[in-house]
Amino acid sequence: MDSEPSLFDLPAPAPWGEPQLQALATLRTAPLTLMAPDWAEALAPEEKTLQRLGAMLATEYDAGTRFLPHPTQVLRALGTPMSQVKVLIVGQDPYPTPGHSVGLAFSVDKKTRPLPRSLNNIYKELTTDLGIAPAPHGDLGTWASQGVLLLNRVLTVAPGEAGSHRRRGWEEVTDAVIAALVARNKPLVSVLWGKDAQRLTPMLEGTAVIESAHPSPLSASRGFFGSKPFSRVNELLVKQGAAPIDWALPMN
Repeated sequence: MDSEPSLFDLPAPAPWGEPQLQALATLRTAPLTLMAPDWAEALAPEEKTLQRLGAMLATEYDAGTRFLPHPTQVLRALGTPMSQVKVLIVGQDPYPTPGHSVGLAFSVDKKTRPLPRSLNNIYKELTTDLGIAPAPHGDLGTWASQGVLLLNRVLTVAPGEAGSHRRRGWEEVTDAVIAALVARNKPLVSVLWGKDAQRLTPMLEGTAVIESAHPSPLSASRGFFGSKPFSRVNELLVKQGAAPIDWALPMN
């Protein structure tokens, strides 16, 4: 899974500033404005679900409970226009350690140290697969800018409580995201790591899918290492007439 529980006592949450509070209000009233216009059009049928989720988050905040990532980043993955997406990588839910989750599955802020263990294993496989040296940081934004949708199935989580926002409605939204990608009939390669992600296989029928074990330390040695997902993605993209992804990340 994407999320990894914190192994230490959580610090007291820092007060949120105006950008976070404004984004929280927008999540509750006009969530479609927080994503690229073509995503907003595709997800218009899910607007009420998104508003309900925004209201849930606002209620928790009013009760003194925080959630991750910050409101400005909850819908960050959908900031890249749907028309540009050609690779889908599915995570479970955000990292529950404060400061780690940034709204892109498996990615963390550039300043985050140490890197999450799953991300370290992704970097190891990237080196084995393509000979690319791992970046010293965990910011995967460069992948997103090339059309890699780093999508968690659930887009928020309570600090320190992995899986705490599952089955509250996010799955309906992300199902709609995946259905919209498939319906475009454009180049698409989906990467499903682990059994949870692989439950989406029926939704992706007729498109290119790569499956393997999850990069978590609990499962990486049981089929993730050696699966060569990055070179396989590029081969499948080229077969579909799309440009390959440059998987190398900036070193600073």
